[in-house]
Amino acid sequence: MPPPRIARVFGAVNIGSFRVSAMIAGISETGEMVVLGSGHRAAQGIKRGYVTDMQAATYAVRDAVERAEKMANTSIGSVWIGASGAGLASQVAQVEIDIGGRRIEEDDIEHLLVAARDVVQPDGRMVLHAQPAHYTLDGADGVADPKGLHAERLGVDIHVMLADGAPVRNITEAVQNAHLQVEAVVASPIAAGFACLNAEERDLGVALVEFGAEVTNVSVYAAGMLLGLVTIPIGSGDVTDAIASAFGIRRFQAERLKCVHGSAIASPADHREMIPVNAPGDETTGPLARHADDKNRIPRAELISVITGEVGRLMEEVSRALKALGFTGQRGQQVVLTGGGAELAGLADYAQSALGKPVRIGRPLHLKGLAEAHATPGFSTLAGLVLYAAADPIDIRAVGKRYQPTMRYSGMGLVHRVYRAMREYF
Repeated sequence: MPPPRIARVFGAVNIGSFRVSAMIAGISETGEMVVLGSGHRAAQGIKRGYVTDMQAATYAVRDAVERAEKMANTSIGSVWIGASGAGLASQVAQVEIDIGGRRIEEDDIEHLLVAARDVVQPDGRMVLHAQPAHYTLDGADGVADPKGLHAERLGVDIHVMLADGAPVRNITEAVQNAHLQVEAVVASPIAAGFACLNAEERDLGVALVEFGAEVTNVSVYAAGMLLGLVTIPIGSGDVTDAIASAFGIRRFQAERLKCVHGSAIASPADHREMIPVNAPGDETTGPLARHADDKNRIPRAELISVITGEVGRLMEEVSRALKALGFTGQRGQQVVLTGGGAELAGLADYAQSALGKPVRIGRPLHLKGLAEAHATPGFSTLAGLVLYAAADPIDIRAVGKRYQPTMRYSGMGLVHRVYRAMREYF
């Protein structure tokens, strides 16, 4: 049986501090999302989510995209890109309009969303997203689509994601220099939420902790939308640096020790286990580690001690962020860890003990064709970007600027219609 035909293709690029990754996915004629190709390479010219070398960043983007294109056997001209730094901030704006008890029409919803633009206050910052989360009817919330219902007042909660303009423009330019059109810049907590959280979790309330290489984003979802966000300038790269400093070794050696032998949970056997600093066949590479034996091996207990010290510092910051976001008591019951740093062995158990809440590791929800190597927490944001692109959520800035009611009026209703038009357009 031949594979289903692809009706539309989406491209995504996630620019992280550790790696730059790209994905090409398509929607089949049956409506199924299919990953056609994905690729990644080490990041260059990126520091804590900010572009520090335009030429190097552009080269990394082009290389990652070409790897994905080669696997997909197709090329792309435009992409959705993820941003994890850039001073991300989140706010929720609320607006209501009078309906007068009648049936809500499509024009009423459009009028409401147009009115919501005046409520958004970016304070000189760039608006990445301004999306309706859910509607309210006479104060009752949780309405997904109010069309056809009756109400005295119709309201909406708008989720607004803000970012510093210059860093976003730098990320955009790095992608454009790679001969790609930018469809949109998507905040990584939004994309990761699409990939790791189901609708019920977002409705009941969940904290998403995206543990990146140099930035950790803590976001809280409830009532189906992202309510708040705190960015912590600490990541898994800081764990690697701490290992390199503690043992006087190179970063690539420290990264290998963390990934192959590292854990956030200590065990009694750690003191008896000696682990090699170098990979097999590379015994002569790099300096002799501090506290190492004549075979350049170190006690695993010392490695675990360094890792838990850094992870403990991060969890203290995460705990403070959750309290600042009001994620406490009955409301704060579930934490999901994702991002490349979440691949550290034992991290979920450590976080559960440190935060006092149930913790699970968030991986991309099942996507047909996704390579096993990319079905990991480190690629959650990348997978979420194509899911976000396919979902095509409404942005109030794209809604028609003119509100044109289509209801029929007679008698005094016609007078009210003329009066309202005079107020709106003049």
